[in-house]
Amino acid sequence: MPRSRQAPPNPFTAALRLLARRAYSIAEMRRALTRRSDSSEAVEEALARLRQVGYLDDQKFAKQQANALRRNRAFGPQRIVRELKAKGVNYRFIDAAVEQAFEEVGEHELLEQVLSKKVRNLRLPLSRSRFYSLCRSLLRQGFRSDDIMKAVRARPELRPVAEDLDTHSLESE
Repeated sequence: MPRSRQAPPNPFTAALRLLARRAYSIAEMRRALTRRSDSSEAVEEALARLRQVGYLDDQKFAKQQANALRRNRAFGPQRIVRELKAKGVNYRFIDAAVEQAFEEVGEHELLEQVLSKKVRNLRLPLSRSRFYSLCRSLLRQGFRSDDIMKAVRARPELRPVAEDLDTHSLESE
């Protein structure tokens, strides 16, 4: 049975339906409502009303998302910042949200947990390409390269075969 074409729902009602499923940043909600409505005035009125009643709040959204990404996906701070920017969160709230997310479990502790989990799945000893692959995956997950190198160097089982070369003899030639 074909669906009858109805007039688009009022943006406030559409926003409430969207918010019933998950939280949205203001920018995400604006994009979603703009796709559903022809009237930009009605969209802006709905956004203002949602902010007024407390259903849309970028600061609260940033804190919740940062905590969820750290806890559930084990993302590092840089990846969380990228994810929040991609969701259109106001830049003023991102740094504070990331700091708060890492108060409970520090960035270095999380990196160690992620590294331990990855090491369990590796076949040792590592080749140079597998070592670089491991480091790139940690970078993509949002950890800083200097922290990754410190954590990797602290684990003797992660020294790649290629690093066993005597670097001092290479420098003197």
